[in-house]
Amino acid sequence: MAGARNSYGQYCPLALAADLLCRRWTLLVVSRLIDGCRSFNEIHRGVPKISPSLLSQRLLELEDAGLLRRSKHPDGRRNIYEPTAACLDLDGIITQLAVWGQHWARDMDLEDLDPGFLAWSMSLRMDVDKMPPERTVIFFEFTGAPTDFRCFWLVANAGKVDMCLKDPGYEIDVHVLADLRTFVECWRGFRDLKKEVRARRIRLRGSQVLCKAFPDWLMLSMFAQHERKAGGRERKLASKHA
Repeated sequence: MAGARNSYGQYCPLALAADLLCRRWTLLVVSRLIDGCRSFNEIHRGVPKISPSLLSQRLLELEDAGLLRRSKHPDGRRNIYEPTAACLDLDGIITQLAVWGQHWARDMDLEDLDPGFLAWSMSLRMDVDKMPPERTVIFFEFTGAPTDFRCFWLVANAGKVDMCLKDPGYEIDVHVLADLRTFVECWRGFRDLKKEVRARRIRLRGSQVLCKAFPDWLMLSMFAQHERKAGGRERKLASKHA
């Protein structure tokens, strides 16, 4: 298998699993497959900081290890990546590891605040049942972003939410302006989103009705409900929020 020369050289099942899964980016790629990403571009959107060449390498390694099946899309121009039973067996393990991270991993640094991953995550965690039935466009504009990627759009229509990195050309219904760290801390449950809006640390522009409803559209990170246990800035924020 690709990368076997970097193995731990132990027969222990934990070591054998770590040979594959503890390589940089691998668990995140597996997580995207479990989340339902099937094309190369979908997976890349869920892991935006990995280079395309390294993503290709990781997908080959997972295919060699029996964690995914590659097939051609009917259009013949791209591949489809399907997780196998071995891959899906990691679902609970990855979820519990993420819960542990919410409890105990280090506080976020500036370089961890990836707007691309935030945009992708939010597109999956919008409560469309609480949104207007007609097309709704939300424009996010962040300060304090560590890259040039500071703006994106979410377009909700017919129960589906699309993420756009370029202006989709529709009229904006809600314009969200915020410091990136502040918004991510809300997303992870360390701050109260509605309180931050009332304090105008997160500013909303647009229809008064839609701006008032906006905080209820976001379901936040699926791990936001879990308590922060490690000492530090984020635990202090979470204690104030609680």
